Amino acid sequence: MKKLLYRLVQCTWGAPQTLMGLCVFLLHLKDRHEAYHGAVVTYWKGKSSVSLGMFVFLTDEPYFAEKYAGSIPKAELSRRLLVHEYGHTIQSLMLGPLYLIVMGIPSTLWGFLPQLNRMRREKQISYFDFFTESWANRLGERITGEKSMGRLLID
Repeated sequence: MKKLLYRLVQCTWGAPQTLMGLCVFLLHLKDRHEAYHGAVVTYWKGKSSVSLGMFVFLTDEPYFAEKYAGSIPKAELSRRLLVHEYGHTIQSLMLGPLYLIVMGIPSTLWGFLPQLNRMRREKQISYFDFFTESWANRLGERITGEKSMGRLLID
């Protein structure tokens, strides 16, 4: 019942991002998919991961996995990343049509602007310290009971 309600709300209140997610999903039909707490997870070849409504697109090869080789297994990093991205789907449930403006745009700028990437590297600031990302971590952990990305340095 919870999964049905999750999907219903994502397709109504979270319609803008879920529709975008559906379009990306259709472009990746041949990739591997699974269900995760009501979300549809697609494992893709992209270097980063993203959540759009009830759709999560998770990288097959986290670019930062090598940095943690020997201390955190790649499979565990991927699972933590899934919990983090699932947290973004919960933000979508909460914010509905405001999600792309309140979470999506700031998160994208934080992740991809070269000046911010440089600042994070130079000052050793975790990508997950930004409000959109730390909130996604907390929500993902609270709902799933699993560990998320915490304050790992990935730049």
